[in-house]
Amino acid sequence: MTDVVVLGQIGRDLVLWVDGLPDAGGSVRATERRELLGGKGANQAVALAQLGVPVALVGVVGDDGPGAQARAQAVADGIDVSGVVTRPGTATALLLDLVGNGGTRRLVEHVPAGVLLTGDDVAAADDLVAGCQVLSLQLQQPGEAVRAALDRAPAEAVVVTDGAPGDAGTRAAVLARTEVLRADAVEATRWVGRDLRGVDDAREAAAELLTAGPRLVSLAAGEAGDVVAWRAGPGLGTAAGMLEVDPRWADGDTVVPLLGGPPVDPTGAGDAAVAALAATLLGGAGPEDAAWAAAAAAALTVAHAGGRPELSPAAVGETVHRYRSARASG
Repeated sequence: MTDVVVLGQIGRDLVLWVDGLPDAGGSVRATERRELLGGKGANQAVALAQLGVPVALVGVVGDDGPGAQARAQAVADGIDVSGVVTRPGTATALLLDLVGNGGTRRLVEHVPAGVLLTGDDVAAADDLVAGCQVLSLQLQQPGEAVRAALDRAPAEAVVVTDGAPGDAGTRAAVLARTEVLRADAVEATRWVGRDLRGVDDAREAAAELLTAGPRLVSLAAGEAGDVVAWRAGPGLGTAAGMLEVDPRWADGDTVVPLLGGPPVDPTGAGDAAVAALAATLLGGAGPEDAAWAAAAAAALTVAHAGGRPELSPAAVGETVHRYRSARASG
C-alpha cells in the first residue's frame, strides 16, 4: 500500500545559469543548463520519497520526449507512477528558470490544458487513491479532478490540500474533507475573500478556516513566516493511536519564522513544506513539530536553484533543532 498519494502537476523544469546581464539584443549567455523533473505535484512527491515515505503520483504528461523523461526521473526518484497519464497529442508542461547573480527568476510557465487532470484520470487511479493513508491535493488542478479524488479517498485517510480552489463547489468539498490546509499569501486571500496584512490578519483567517472543517491551517504571513493554527482532537496519522484527544493537539497556534538565509530560488518552498507536513503528521507528530519540519524543508529547498527538493530526515531534523534551540535561547 502507498502511504501518500499526491495529485498535481508534472512538468519539465529547465534551469539556465547565466553569466552577466543581457546584451544589447536582449540575449544572455548560459553557462550551465539542467533539465529537472518539476511541477508542484512532482516536487511534493520527490520530497516525500526523500523523506522516506512511500508515495505515488497522479498527474499528466504529454506523449513527447520530456514527458517520457519526467516519468523515468520520477521512477528513479522512487515514486510510483502507475497513476501518471500520458496524454496523446499533448506537450508536457514546461517551466523555465533563469539563475543569475540576482537570484532565480521564472521566465516561462507553460501548462497546456491537456496536461491538467480530469475526473476520468482520477477514476483510472482509483486503486491508488482508495488505498492511501494520506491524500495530498494540489488545488491548482481543475475542480472536477479534486472532487473526484475527495470522493474516492478512504474515510480514514488524512487529506492535505495546497492552494485555493477556483470554484465554490470545490471550495465546499475541500473544506468538508480536508484535515490540513496550506496556502501562500495570495491563496490565503482567496480563501477568506479579503486582503491579509501581517500576522494578526493571517491568524484571524486561520481561525476562520478552522471553524469550516480543517484540523490544521498553515498560512503564509510574509516576512514573518507562516501562521499555523490547529483545533483540539485526536492526533493524525498512523501513529496517532486511539481517538482520545492528543494533548499536543489542544487548540493553539504558532508563528514559525522563515528559516535560513535569503532564498536562491523560492519556487519550491511551498511544495517542500506540504511534503514535510504530510510526512511528519503521517508519522504521528504534533502540529507544532510538523510546522517546524515544514519550515525546515522549505529552507533547505530554497537554498538552491530549480525548485527541486534535496531533503533527508536527518537534514530536516538538524535544521529544526538548530533554529528552535536558537529561538529558545534567544
